[in-house]
Amino acid sequence: MKKQVKFLSPDTKAIKSDTKSSAETDIFPVVGIGASAGGLNAFTQLLHALPVNTGMAFILAQHLDPKHASLLPELMTRVTVMPVIEASDGLHIERNHIYVMPSTHSLTLLNGVLHLIQRPEGREKYLPIDDFLNSLAQDRKNSAIGVILSGVASDGTLGLQAIKSAGGITFAQSEGSCEFSDMPHNAITAGHVDFILTPEEIARKLALIAHYPYLKYPLLNVEPRATIQEDEELKKIFLLLHEHNGIDFTNYKRNTILRRVKRRMTVHQLDRMIDYIKFLQIHPQEQDKLFKDMLINVTSFFRDPETIEALKKEVFPQIIQQNSNEKAIRIWIPACSTGEEAYSVAIALFEFLGIQANTVYIQIFASDIDKQSIDKARQGIYSQSIDGVVSSERLQQFFVKKNSSYQICQAIRDVCVFAVQNALEDPPFSRLNLICCRNLMIYFNINLQKKILQIFYYALRPNSFLMLGASETIGSETNLFSLVDKKNKIYICKPNVAQPRFRSTQPSYTERRFPEYLSDTTTKSSAAVIVQQTADDIILRTYAPPSVIIDQSMQIHHFRGQTNPYIEPSTGGASLNLLKMARQELVMELRVLVRKAITENCSMRKEGIRISYNNTCKYINLQVTPLFNPEVVAPYYLIVFEPVVKIMPQSSNLSTEVKNKDANGKTLYIKELKDELAAEREYMQSIIEEREEINEELQSANEEVLSTNEELTAIIEEHDSRYQELSVLNNDLTNFLVSIDIAIVILHNDLIIQRFTPLAKPLLNLLDADIGKSIENIRPNVNIPDFKRHIQQVMKTALIKTLEVQDTDGHWYDLRIHPCWTQNNHVSGVVIVLIDIDSIKRHAEQLSKALQHEKRLAAMIRDSNDAVTVQDFLGHILAWNEGATKIFGYNEKESLLIEADTLIPDELLKEMHACIEQLKQGENVAPFKTKRRAKDGRLLNVWMTISLLLDEMGKPYAMIITERELT
Repeated sequence: MKKQVKFLSPDTKAIKSDTKSSAETDIFPVVGIGASAGGLNAFTQLLHALPVNTGMAFILAQHLDPKHASLLPELMTRVTVMPVIEASDGLHIERNHIYVMPSTHSLTLLNGVLHLIQRPEGREKYLPIDDFLNSLAQDRKNSAIGVILSGVASDGTLGLQAIKSAGGITFAQSEGSCEFSDMPHNAITAGHVDFILTPEEIARKLALIAHYPYLKYPLLNVEPRATIQEDEELKKIFLLLHEHNGIDFTNYKRNTILRRVKRRMTVHQLDRMIDYIKFLQIHPQEQDKLFKDMLINVTSFFRDPETIEALKKEVFPQIIQQNSNEKAIRIWIPACSTGEEAYSVAIALFEFLGIQANTVYIQIFASDIDKQSIDKARQGIYSQSIDGVVSSERLQQFFVKKNSSYQICQAIRDVCVFAVQNALEDPPFSRLNLICCRNLMIYFNINLQKKILQIFYYALRPNSFLMLGASETIGSETNLFSLVDKKNKIYICKPNVAQPRFRSTQPSYTERRFPEYLSDTTTKSSAAVIVQQTADDIILRTYAPPSVIIDQSMQIHHFRGQTNPYIEPSTGGASLNLLKMARQELVMELRVLVRKAITENCSMRKEGIRISYNNTCKYINLQVTPLFNPEVVAPYYLIVFEPVVKIMPQSSNLSTEVKNKDANGKTLYIKELKDELAAEREYMQSIIEEREEINEELQSANEEVLSTNEELTAIIEEHDSRYQELSVLNNDLTNFLVSIDIAIVILHNDLIIQRFTPLAKPLLNLLDADIGKSIENIRPNVNIPDFKRHIQQVMKTALIKTLEVQDTDGHWYDLRIHPCWTQNNHVSGVVIVLIDIDSIKRHAEQLSKALQHEKRLAAMIRDSNDAVTVQDFLGHILAWNEGATKIFGYNEKESLLIEADTLIPDELLKEMHACIEQLKQGENVAPFKTKRRAKDGRLLNVWMTISLLLDEMGKPYAMIITERELT
């Protein structure tokens, strides 16, 4: 355990006695302050302006080299009288104390106790501020306050997001007051900051909000419920938000909403909710901020990594197996916020599919009620802080670095469709394989949870998957979903359940409980054999009367026995419909019985039905029995016609006969009439129910159309967004090509001209009308031998080709042919660039000539018998030739180490120095006779000629001295 070090100023005693009187378990705000480069000044300014009795605890976290001990505790004691303590393991935090993270460890907070964690080894990025602020958010929730001060990189951005999501307050230093603004800038850009202030202003704001009740509530799980008055005032806020944004928060969890409202009240230092309502009415922009706070956009890339792995191991393989024939995968991410969740699922799916991703049609629909979040999601651009949660391999494969941000690669963005949608009210997407809805239902009351689950069931295909958040369950909707993975909250959609409407919380009783009919001919044929065998077993075991097998649409699939007395072909077009082939007396009874058997999914029987056949009156019993077999998907029904051994006289003589009977006969006649009336009523009821069912089916079809329309609307919105993005890029590209002073031509792989810059027109003899034509039809004003062959060679080899060419006036250009790459790493054409190098070429020729001239002069000097030296005006020898060595005896190496005065006799030094002064003024000196001293001490008579070397300004800076020995 690290030894606790406490730095106390002389004025600390009073504060210390006050803090001891407070129970350690009291709820008080804890302020986490993070900084890196330039943080010392920012810490100093903040603490210097901070009152000592705020009742808060302050924890300073800073990037430091672990090899050097932190001097921050000692330095901070000079600007505050509060106790400054270097954090140690197991230390309980207290009010009005300052704690400093040691340089050798990371720091976390749990139950008001600080814990030191060894700095991780091998971690791609060390983010101590994010780590601490995340633990602070989890431990203190609404009592957590995060502050980001001056610093480089992006540490702290995700930590502020966690604090704001937990209900805490967040600050960032204003960029103009920062020595290094990266950390505050990233936090502000991410949208997680409540206050943007200077360090002194942050201190004053902390003092103002320190004693607000919201920051001292017990932790969220035991937070007091809304009072009756607060409940009424919340309804007024709901009305304002509904009028402003069209979203009804009435059925959201009341205490969650109350926390968000009181958080905003604390931000504006308002004590009463009625005052906040007035504030909302006066400031519409506050309604937008409260609306965004209500949405609680808690999201990040690869949140809960184990759930992503569960998708790859448990869900995606089954989806691929179920969709082996369709080659299509459809996924919906409701409440997608700024898109991180949707992109994470897409990346995980691409990783699972590998090279097969190009062969599968993937559609990931992501929706949210917040338009600003959707706009950001469509752009797919995120702060560099994501490199703390996204691995370097994924960043390299699925992201593109743009300055200080990352953008999702085009391949992933192409499969994700983002739409503004209210999942509770708007038609959902349909025929889905997976819905990932994490941490949305925890904000709904029970009624909304039930409704959204029924909507999800409507949107999913049978046996498809639903993933919920760690704190969410399906509740009472166990009839719709089965649990697959309890830890990762993965459910499967049950098949053959009454389909709920997405507009209603209760499914209609008239909806079918059977799946769709078999559509494939081969499947129908094999199913018919199985059904026939099942029917044979029932008939042989129970009956031997005539029978038929029908499906739900009352189409006859099989006849058994002599069905002539009951079924016969009707006139007109051929049909196997039961009601069209049955005798008229049986139509009503068959319709009623079959409908009841389908609706109630059980056997139905009617006895004593009278029919006329061969001038006789017969009675039969009808029985409709559903045929169950696990190998058959679609339902079939067995209809048995069971004759009754009883023959009655012909119907025409019936009434006369009955009239002559006694009272018992009249009673029988009345009973028959009542039975016929009841049958007619049942028949009419079946017609009414059939009409209602048709209306229900039409309503279901209408809802399907609405769902499809919602999907099309989302796709249109996405296309509009892409079109606008492409328009901006196209405008930027056009402006770039127009403004650039280089000749550029872009060709498609079939040599078709796509674009060119204005400077390319005269060089290649191009017109605006040439766009869309082949480059082969152009006669350029530049002589390019084998032009077409060079282009084709670049497209074939993907190697850059460079040539030097001339135009008809002899002007030189550097011709470069670059391959054009697609996102799939295919060469789609070439870019031809012509750079004017004429001046460079001319200068090169001049330089070459000058170099040759200098080489000749150097050869002359080198081979000369005269002594040629270069000397500056201070008497230093800068150059020495062989002739000088022969005359004076010094070699070149020795000459550079001696002074020029060494060669001059003492009596001639004054004369030589006067000559040099004259030369320094730019005056010429005529050749003259003088004496020089050789290495061996001999005095030599020489003839001296001196020339000046001039700089760029024309001022002399050195001399060339030529000396010839006189004999």
